Amino acid sequence: MKIAIIGYSGAGKSTLAKRLSKQFGLPLLYLDTIHWKPNWNERDDEESCEVIGDFMDEHASWVIDGNYKKLLHERRMDEADYIVFMDFPVRICLKRAKQRFKEYQGRYRESMTYGCEEKFDAEFKRWIKKDGRDRYKKAAYERIGIKYKDKFIRCKKDADVEAFVKMLEDAANRTAE
Repeated sequence: MKIAIIGYSGAGKSTLAKRLSKQFGLPLLYLDTIHWKPNWNERDDEESCEVIGDFMDEHASWVIDGNYKKLLHERRMDEADYIVFMDFPVRICLKRAKQRFKEYQGRYRESMTYGCEEKFDAEFKRWIKKDGRDRYKKAAYERIGIKYKDKFIRCKKDADVEAFVKMLEDAANRTAE
């Protein structure tokens, strides 16, 4: 099973990725840990693509968390059995990002590169509210949904996430029988 998780900052992509990885025993890759080097320095795209490609080549199943259009995006979408779009409202994303900041303030989280301390500054708030949801990004998500309609799962609330996980559990149980 291959699952690509995309969507808005603060929507819960990394949380879902970790849950699916643990629950179904899937290798997990957080794209933030590849894209970012310590102290919020960006890694070269070519080097990042090589790391991601090696991960995908090495594993028959996986969960990959992150957007990053330049980082083998089309290959990830093509190969995924499911593309989960975390399409949560701004207010929920802001609330979760603030909670995450309180939990990890002055530290980095598992889904981020060592040396990239958690932030909740004006620039990140603007990204959640506006820049990360501009019409181009929204249109890009819609194009993904159209192109991959048979495997595109849009989650707008926690109940949608739970329904997706239950569907995976049911499919796993049927396979085990």
